[in-house]
Amino acid sequence: MNDAPSLNTRAILLLTAPLIIGRERRSSPKPLAPGEYNRLARRLRDLRRQPADLMGDGTGALIEECQLDLDAERLARLLDRGFLLSQALERWRTRALWVTSRADADYPRRLKERLGGQAPPVLYGCGSRENLDSGGLAVVGSRNVDDDLIAYTEGIGRLAAEARRTLVSGGARGIDQAAMRGALDAGGTVTGVLADRLERAATHRDHRDALMDDRLVLICPYDPAAGFLVGHAMQRNKLIYALADAALVVSAEFEKGGTWTGAVEQLDRHRFVPVYVRTTGETGKGLDGLLRHGAKPWPSPDDAAALCSLLVPSEAVPHGAQPPCSAKPGAIGRERTTFRRPKRRHRRQSWNLAPGTGSLRPMKLLAAVEELLLPYLAEPRTEADVAEALDVQKPQARSWLKRLVDDGRIEKLSRPVRYREATPSLFPDSVVGKR
Repeated sequence: MNDAPSLNTRAILLLTAPLIIGRERRSSPKPLAPGEYNRLARRLRDLRRQPADLMGDGTGALIEECQLDLDAERLARLLDRGFLLSQALERWRTRALWVTSRADADYPRRLKERLGGQAPPVLYGCGSRENLDSGGLAVVGSRNVDDDLIAYTEGIGRLAAEARRTLVSGGARGIDQAAMRGALDAGGTVTGVLADRLERAATHRDHRDALMDDRLVLICPYDPAAGFLVGHAMQRNKLIYALADAALVVSAEFEKGGTWTGAVEQLDRHRFVPVYVRTTGETGKGLDGLLRHGAKPWPSPDDAAALCSLLVPSEAVPHGAQPPCSAKPGAIGRERTTFRRPKRRHRRQSWNLAPGTGSLRPMKLLAAVEELLLPYLAEPRTEADVAEALDVQKPQARSWLKRLVDDGRIEKLSRPVRYREATPSLFPDSVVGKR
């Protein structure tokens, strides 16, 4: 690793990482899941404390002060894995791996601002971290494709290299690897967002030169020695989109597989970047389905200038905010946004959609609710406040609030129970120790 992890990152690793060392099995408590860690991190922030404070004197008292539903003994056992952490850090160092956390200034800005609480608490990597905020073109697709699609995708990678724009992909066999190979062979820059075995990929001889030349950076939100899990592959999809300026789906199976799921999540919910689908050759039911979800036909740029026109760099939109182009007149510059309740005559159309009407799908409905609620939750609000503002029953408001809390979009306060918009990044250097 280039630098030793910060004390905050060490604490987050102890709390959330499995710290896999070789094949040896160790009796260890289960690391905190992202949702569990997010609750702990928000509570620490409310107490004006940092993760590193959990490793010093008085740890037990601080854990008790957090007053969470997490088992204090479990937290203490996780934090007591100092020797195991030192072994893991040494193993990663010898393989030129680095690790960063949301508490660090060098954590990718795009992930913090676009994903907020959904950004991985810890990110492992190899290669130049500076490339992670360079934007570029994300290229994704299925694993099992024919040679013609492999050749087509390699051409997309070469075009990205000619345009001097970063190629972002997932490192899986098939479309992902073809796009990355095309860009690297043409001397381009590539970001690979892996779902497993970063350790093996970082030491592969085919990657050595590109890593040393700072043309390839590999990252993974999971332990560098962790094996493949379907859930991990699904979760890393949003990282690929969040790091790019636009995305191209080369192939996808209809309503199945990680490529379809990630694209639909991007189109229906996150909407970080424009999503295009291939239009040349046999497209298939999957790509046609994504067009109906709102994807755009790929205009098939034939030179670097044409590709660059599709990849106009834009600042990552802060978590919970609308892009400037979608801001309503007069909204910019206001110190506080006024929440306007939907008009009563539209209530049944907006919130009580009958199945089969062709109206909003559940994810689109939740996204619409989120867009309305986040400005309103700039200040803490009760469940009753939210129900009244949306003109719905409390159980419906409670359901939406729970979903948004689980997704890290908003946070739940206690004594009394209230909800507010989640802070985009945890413990930035400028506000450590401040309210």
